[in-house]
Amino acid sequence: MIKIRRANERGHANYGWLDTNHTFSFNTYHDPAYMGFRALRVINEDRVKGGEGFGTHGHNDMEIISYVVEGALAHKDSTGGEEVLRPHEFQRMTAGTGIKHSEFNPSKEDSLHFFQIWILPEKNGLEPGYEQKLFPPEEKTGMLKLVASRGGEDGSLHINRDVRVYSSVLEQGNTVKYEIQDGRHVWIQMVSGSLAVNGRTIGTSDGAAVSDETSLSLTASEQSEFILFDLD
Repeated sequence: MIKIRRANERGHANYGWLDTNHTFSFNTYHDPAYMGFRALRVINEDRVKGGEGFGTHGHNDMEIISYVVEGALAHKDSTGGEEVLRPHEFQRMTAGTGIKHSEFNPSKEDSLHFFQIWILPEKNGLEPGYEQKLFPPEEKTGMLKLVASRGGEDGSLHINRDVRVYSSVLEQGNTVKYEIQDGRHVWIQMVSGSLAVNGRTIGTSDGAAVSDETSLSLTASEQSEFILFDLD
């Protein structure tokens, strides 16, 4: 079964400095039909004006993944992490027992476009941590590149949940296939382009929840980028 979450059906808010879309219930947006999917709790697509951002605030007991589509994201947290995240870099932050951080668009002119993803950890009370890594386009073009996993397999980021996260860029007409293990579920989050998922079409910023399928065939009808989550 494939259930599509269209981009224009998501929760939306515009605060002037921040234009944000919520795939699942978040902040003032509440939809009991979309409280998350399996271990996925939040997928927010944010656009932040130049020089603006999120001031210091706290999180706990959550695995937080950030991915920049355009621009740059300046990150600073209470573990001592202080980095700038750019396109094709993934960032993982374990909030655990408590972490404070800030996120800003360091450019005065260019806008920032990024996804922030929250994954429920396998247990609460973990030690806070931070990790960031570049996965160049050539490493994920025409294939599914593992970018995060429970054990940090194959050079991926380490997350504290039995979840595998893949990033992919497909040229027009390219197809990748993915086998789904028994009892597993998949979420596909489009970044750009258009993709046929077992014959169902999803476009830019759409999502697709996949359950009770044994395999996926993903074909790009134009140059496309997406993130695939294999979930327990």
